[in-house]
Amino acid sequence: MQTQSNKIDFNGQNIYVGFDVHLKSWMVTILTEKLTHKTFSQPPKPEALHHYLVKTFPGGTYYSAYEAGFCGYWIHNRLVELGINSIVVNPADIPTTGKEKVMKTDPRDSVKIARSLRNGDLKPIFVPSSSILEDRGLVRMRATLVKDLARYKNRIKSFLYFHGIEYPDVFNKSQGHWSNRFVKWMEDLELKDLTAKATLSTLLEQISSLRGAVLKITKQLRELAKTDRYKEQEMLLRSIPGVGLITALTILTEIETIDRFANIDQLCGFIGLIPSTNSSGEKVVDGDITPRGHSTLRTVIIESAWTAARHDPALNKSYHDYCRRMEPNKAIVRIARKVCSRIRFVLKNNQPYVCSAVK
Repeated sequence: MQTQSNKIDFNGQNIYVGFDVHLKSWMVTILTEKLTHKTFSQPPKPEALHHYLVKTFPGGTYYSAYEAGFCGYWIHNRLVELGINSIVVNPADIPTTGKEKVMKTDPRDSVKIARSLRNGDLKPIFVPSSSILEDRGLVRMRATLVKDLARYKNRIKSFLYFHGIEYPDVFNKSQGHWSNRFVKWMEDLELKDLTAKATLSTLLEQISSLRGAVLKITKQLRELAKTDRYKEQEMLLRSIPGVGLITALTILTEIETIDRFANIDQLCGFIGLIPSTNSSGEKVVDGDITPRGHSTLRTVIIESAWTAARHDPALNKSYHDYCRRMEPNKAIVRIARKVCSRIRFVLKNNQPYVCSAVK
């Protein structure tokens, strides 16, 4: 005698999940291969999503996608641990209709992600390892503190100017600014009002604290550069003119592996050193560099390019050749691309860069 079985098995079927991540909730859309199952809000926990999928679609193969953002990659890593095929995507790469652009809501965003995932239109971004992310955090923290330090220096300069206080002749040159003698001179300034003195003292205390924090992290980065993970590649990168300790560690922690990029165009495209293009019919216009890119890497490599253009004979000649037909700021972008080429060469071939004059 046959018995009725109520067990449901989705073995061999794909289930697609797109979700829009927020701090207190996720908006989730689930699609099967042919149908739209449901759009709903859930707590911001990967376990809750996994529990729903296993309960509703037992035995299925689960695919999920969400936009890269403030939450980082911990959601992706946890979903992978739970057996869900997760990807993280760049929001700009998700196909969007004109209606979705002007009528943007969380449910529409989740539907859009799930639909594109099912259609195979999403290209995942590279997800770094957890150890690289922690090292990257330390490098970025130093950059943040350096920016904060520059802001407080500007505030102190504004304060001195506001009160009509001029620098002594010995500090007129920029090299003398922010030396210990310069700070001591500001500490000994006699101001008429006690509140003004209190304001200056507070600003100087912040300067001292930030300088100490930057120094501490810089020492930690020097030790990090000596570890087996970075030692060899950091030395290779520093053979390139314009690339120092901080720049080398920034490059290594931001890209993790140079094998991600099949060619120099992919590397420059990731950094954002390619021109924007507008073409229609026979008319093709190349504009400024694309606004899309890795701002951290683009900044450090542009800064390195200015130094490399002075110290590398080949780059020095190229820079002056470019300047004959374009503005210096555009010429340095071309030099930055050449610096990227050198970066890729030394990391791919494990060979230091050797400067040579162009014959």
